[in-house]
Amino acid sequence: MHSAANHQSDLSNISVIVGMSGGVDSSVAAYLLKQQGYAVAGLFMKNWDEDDGTEYCTAIDDLADAQATCDALNIKLHCANFAAEYWDNVFEHFLIEYRQLRTPNPDILCNREIKFRQFVDYAQTLGADYIATGHYVKRTEVQDTVLIEKGADGNKDQTYFIQAVPKQQLQKCLFPLGDWLKSDVRKLAMELGLQNHRKKDSTGICFIGERRFADFLRTYINDQPGPITDLEGRVLGTHRGLHYYTIGQRQGINVGGKSGRLESPWYVAAKCQTDNRLEITQDERMLQSSWLHAVDVNWLTDVELPLRCQAKVRYRQQDQQCRVQRACNNRLLVRFDEPQRAVAEGQYIAFYDNTQLLGGGCIDVCPRSPNH
Repeated sequence: MHSAANHQSDLSNISVIVGMSGGVDSSVAAYLLKQQGYAVAGLFMKNWDEDDGTEYCTAIDDLADAQATCDALNIKLHCANFAAEYWDNVFEHFLIEYRQLRTPNPDILCNREIKFRQFVDYAQTLGADYIATGHYVKRTEVQDTVLIEKGADGNKDQTYFIQAVPKQQLQKCLFPLGDWLKSDVRKLAMELGLQNHRKKDSTGICFIGERRFADFLRTYINDQPGPITDLEGRVLGTHRGLHYYTIGQRQGINVGGKSGRLESPWYVAAKCQTDNRLEITQDERMLQSSWLHAVDVNWLTDVELPLRCQAKVRYRQQDQQCRVQRACNNRLLVRFDEPQRAVAEGQYIAFYDNTQLLGGGCIDVCPRSPNH
């Protein structure tokens, strides 16, 4: 394979397939690579077909936008349908996690299983040397070792979402927008006359789209009503199903004001599967965690444990100082310098050394109390 660090004039011999979503980021990524001299083509991936023919399906419009960009850039657009792989490797896991009352992050799984693994494999059948995406991530090579660092746009950095992608796949991926600000990307797209330069960014879980999360989930998991109680067991209301709630949630509890209670808001403190009970609290200290166990850990670089580093347990969170060490059963024990609020099992923790992404893992156990 050619080296992406090779900046000689023979870049035209290096084939790059760009994942084209129809959005402005992938469009500008394709343009930048072409300007650098690479042999560029696009790939539109259709990962969800359960909504075909409904108001929630954006695939037709997204494909049209991707094709318009490729026409403007004079590059070929390939199309692939990974809906079956997405269902088996991402969506089924999503449902299993919710049935087990955890809070999964399908976007991280989608990156690992589809947007990188399936994409890399498919691109290689097309003879590509590299794939590329519009993620705001920096990629550097040091002595043939690929390092992943936070994107220059601190508000758009997306390293958190690629923490689970194996380093072998990241070695084959380019990130042209790593040094760009989102505002400059939109400005360039406008200057190029790309019709999607003002297109709204996609947000939330991709297969849910603009519909209400509860309405979507009800299609696949039946309601299982049960009691809502405080931490002392006093019944305050009724929930529709524990899978609709996540730790720290404030909206949608619907217990209202209670006689003799403080006016402060209620938060989800625990989901008790044995008696189908939702525990809520007005004491935010009960949402705090000082440590957690992580499983399915993916390291992107060589590390020595125990390790002092930074971590984040959700996207856009400020980096948190922590100590990482081995625990039993291939787990990691992560102890935070400061207690963390509303950490949910099933979510992911990413590890950093300043700007470098070291890796990440799935949060498996996370006790919550003021004393932890």
